[in-house]
Amino acid sequence: MKKIILVLSAVLMSMGAMAQVDFGVKAGFDLTNFWGEDLPHGMKPSYQAGLFMEYHFNNKVSIAPEVVFASQGGKFKAAKDFLGIDVSALGLKDVDITFNTNYVNVPIMFKYYATPNFSIDLGPQVGFNVYSKISGDKQTKDVKDNTKTVDVGVGLGATYFLTENVFIQGRYTMGLTKAFDQGDMKNGNIQLAFGYKF
Repeated sequence: MKKIILVLSAVLMSMGAMAQVDFGVKAGFDLTNFWGEDLPHGMKPSYQAGLFMEYHFNNKVSIAPEVVFASQGGKFKAAKDFLGIDVSALGLKDVDITFNTNYVNVPIMFKYYATPNFSIDLGPQVGFNVYSKISGDKQTKDVKDNTKTVDVGVGLGATYFLTENVFIQGRYTMGLTKAFDQGDMKNGNIQLAFGYKF
């Protein structure tokens, strides 16, 4: 038993010695919408910016938690009653409205490096809603009380290093929980980001 413990300790220490931790920043352009509801969805141009840390277990596998502020949402043609909101009282019936739902997202991506410069990224994400409004026909209404505070999703994408420190990253994040108290709308987010690793 002592030999097994010694061997395991030696393996863990060698992994720790070989491990490398990187930090960096990223920012980019997003196309966001909602899915899961039979509604005339439209894509909304959005943005993201944040920080990340990447812990390398070896030269093939790493884990990269991030903290990212993301402007999300989507576009729709409003009906009289939309997610429990009487939009007709706002004068927004049958007009195009935009949802602006901003989050602080915390994805934890597991990365597999197929080559030294290219990784396939997959992992869960938890988002915390900080802002939720609808706007249309020069009017705006706060709908934060109608929006779920926590959003859970999963992301799949890839990262390519253009240089030793500069990378480009593409990802799709699909929400798995409802974004609002009513309806079955879930977040969808197509991301294209550039980043710098220190």
